[in-house]
Amino acid sequence: MLKGFKDFLLRGNVVDLAVAVVIGTAFVAIVTAFTNGIVNPILAVFGGTNELGLGFQLVADKPATFVQVGPIITAIINFILIAAVLYFALILPATHAKNRFSKTDEKLSDSEVLIQIRDLLADSQRSGGGRHEP
Repeated sequence: MLKGFKDFLLRGNVVDLAVAVVIGTAFVAIVTAFTNGIVNPILAVFGGTNELGLGFQLVADKPATFVQVGPIITAIINFILIAAVLYFALILPATHAKNRFSKTDEKLSDSEVLIQIRDLLADSQRSGGGRHEP
């Protein structure tokens, strides 16, 4: 039982996943700092003189009913930046390397597969491996 657990932990996928989580967490901190330092001040320009930020008030004179749009825009920008960097820095190079270094298996068409099956059956019947008539 422990051997199976050890094999599971030492498989490449688990280690790769752990590394990806750590790198992803660190990268989220970088993107969050970027949006807090650059994007949020730019969004504040569009917020006008409202001290609560970019958004709108549902009920006048009740600050608890203020709907903040700025944090939603910031989260969307965070997501897009993280997804773009992961795609261009990890997915594209990994796909390129996989295609370059993996063995290329020939894809056979359906008719080619059927021809191979027919030939194997014909060889089998010629060598006596087919059905015998009573």
